[in-house]
Amino acid sequence: MMRILVADPIAEQGIQALHGCAQVDIRTGLSQAQLRAIVGDYDALIVRSQTRVGADVIESGKRLKVIGRAGAGIDNIDIDAATRKGIVVVNAPAGNVVAAAEHTMALMLALARNITKADSELKSGIWRREELIGTELRGKTLGIIGIGNVGSEVARRAQAFEMRVIADDAFVSEEHARNLKVELVSLDRLLSESDFITLHVPLTPATERLIGDKELARLKPTARIINCARGGLIDEEGVIRAIDNGRLAGAAFDVFANEPVTQSHLFKEDRIIVTPHLGASTVEAQASVAKDVAEGVLAVLQGRYSRYAVNAPQVAPELVPFMRLAADMGSLASQLMEGQVSAIRITYCGGLADYDCTPVKAALIAGLLQRVSEEQVNTVNVGFIAAQRGLKIGEEREAVCQNYSNLLTLEVDTNAGATTVSGALRDNENHIVRVNDFWMDIVPTEGYLLFCEHLDQPGLVGAVGNLIGQADRNISSMHLSRLQPRGKALMILALDEPLGEEQLQQILTLPGVNSVKAVRI
Repeated sequence: MMRILVADPIAEQGIQALHGCAQVDIRTGLSQAQLRAIVGDYDALIVRSQTRVGADVIESGKRLKVIGRAGAGIDNIDIDAATRKGIVVVNAPAGNVVAAAEHTMALMLALARNITKADSELKSGIWRREELIGTELRGKTLGIIGIGNVGSEVARRAQAFEMRVIADDAFVSEEHARNLKVELVSLDRLLSESDFITLHVPLTPATERLIGDKELARLKPTARIINCARGGLIDEEGVIRAIDNGRLAGAAFDVFANEPVTQSHLFKEDRIIVTPHLGASTVEAQASVAKDVAEGVLAVLQGRYSRYAVNAPQVAPELVPFMRLAADMGSLASQLMEGQVSAIRITYCGGLADYDCTPVKAALIAGLLQRVSEEQVNTVNVGFIAAQRGLKIGEEREAVCQNYSNLLTLEVDTNAGATTVSGALRDNENHIVRVNDFWMDIVPTEGYLLFCEHLDQPGLVGAVGNLIGQADRNISSMHLSRLQPRGKALMILALDEPLGEEQLQQILTLPGVNSVKAVRI
């Protein structure tokens, strides 16, 4: 059974989703040394923001196939290191969107109406209203840096407060912005025009300290800034200087450059509101995020493709069935071929030729290598692994193919000859329709297949069946293909249990039998 390590707390709904499909060990609060010491025993690792998964941890994860981040941010995971190792990283970006947007609005309102200061003073026995006069959101300009999932939800809520919303996001279309009723502007213009500014971008080398002294100097003295996205986007010391110098009216931080943090200069300023990374901390969000990351991790472990894989390209839904077919074809070819691989050719025929078939190619190569290599091949690292191994992969496209609307063909050249496998989809089922020179139609269901190349002659099929019967093995189905009567033929038998080497040798000694291969799908 697969083993999953949960290194940070996640909601019980996610844990329950994992049980039954894998052994789940919950080990929170591990040091980096402790994590490195045990991660090699697991197929999957699930974390939140607390645990750092660096290259050293990834290198120690000899069995790791997937790393799950229960949340949207992935800056605590070394994506490049995971990619080089063929480890899929999945996150859960949708589950906490509303929670993060609502927390942003809560901090915005708290800043506008001096909520935390008023609460603290009144509880201290001070009734003072004159110095706590706030400002309304209505009629103010909200500048949103990044209008992705969370930023878009903040925009919708701000409009309910009758705010004007502008945004800086280079990767959003004008049409999308118009639908949100948001005006796209440059960062400089956003900084100079906004009364409130909120950030909703990931932490990358390009966005680290996105707001520093230079940017803060462009703000209105009455402006307020909120960060519920990632720590490190705003120069925290710069914010303190701007407030002290009267160049900024206030700020709110839910995230910090270093977490957890219990002492900071930010905490000493009344005009700065702080919360301990609560953006996703609602009952509803925690349950949703936990279920989403569990689903993503299980999808990868079960050979499916996760909707939220962050280091893999988007896969067209139409290609997913072909990827399953390709994996079966690659596995079959690897077990039928002999010799040292010299070249691989892939042909996409029919409607399949119209797509970017990189995911299909990756599935083929993964199937080929899964039995002979410890490397985990996916759409991310297929080119790297092929180059590393010196594999020459040729790809051809043919718009029209006879007899099939779509046909996928894999040819593997070795120093012992060539092996060809073709497959097609029919009624959402995988069909192997060609093996070398023989055309057929078999559905590669899970189990054992016996491939027997022989001379087409009376009594041979019965003789093979008799030997299998003597071995107490049941034949569930049989497929026969021949090039011509009394010529070369291929027999494929589906067995409930595998044959031993002794039985295979007995079949090989039958007159007319040229080769026997046992295959497991």
